[in-house]
Amino acid sequence: MWLFNSSVGRKFVMSITGASLVLFLLFHASMNLVAIISPEGYEWICEMLGANWYALVGTAGLGFLVFVHIVYAFILSIQNYRARGTERYAVVERQDGVEWASKNMLALGLIIVLGLCMHLAHFWAKMQLVEILGEEPASGMELIRMTFSKWYWAALYMVWLGALWFHLTHGVWSALHSLGLNNNIWMPRIKCLSNIVATLVVLMFASVVVYYFCMGCCA
Repeated sequence: MWLFNSSVGRKFVMSITGASLVLFLLFHASMNLVAIISPEGYEWICEMLGANWYALVGTAGLGFLVFVHIVYAFILSIQNYRARGTERYAVVERQDGVEWASKNMLALGLIIVLGLCMHLAHFWAKMQLVEILGEEPASGMELIRMTFSKWYWAALYMVWLGALWFHLTHGVWSALHSLGLNNNIWMPRIKCLSNIVATLVVLMFASVVVYYFCMGCCA
């Protein structure tokens, strides 16, 4: 099947899964902002997205997208590594127009996966997972206050978000490029759009971290 056996098919899968994950990040970041605007509203959202059937279906679908995206990222990275052959041992000058993020997508992806594991341990495991197991879930607001009031967790989340920003600036552009928006008219536009989307997502997430870290310092 061409989705598995061809380079174009693998890039198409990466683009579709990546674009879907970006949409989720926009939703999740918007939801997190509610924690600043209305803590009560955020608790209501957490309750709505607990162990309800639609939330569980969404979580399973999201997990599938993440798994497929990671697997295909490794496959494409290995494919590109082998395609370079002996050239990978040569010392070459920096190519014009090749961003740092595009040359380090796998490393950035690994940082993001590690940050995701940290995030799941801090929030999902103590909320939806324990509810699935029949226990009382923790308060989302209390977890936010407790986690981001500690400087080391706040710092690690900011590092994670920095890696996410670099990953998205290239990833959004690459996804749209692979899906056909690659002519001279659209190229500058999608590069600009990639930077806007990446910045918007990261700023929304980071604002919650910074806000509750400052609140913890003032308490």
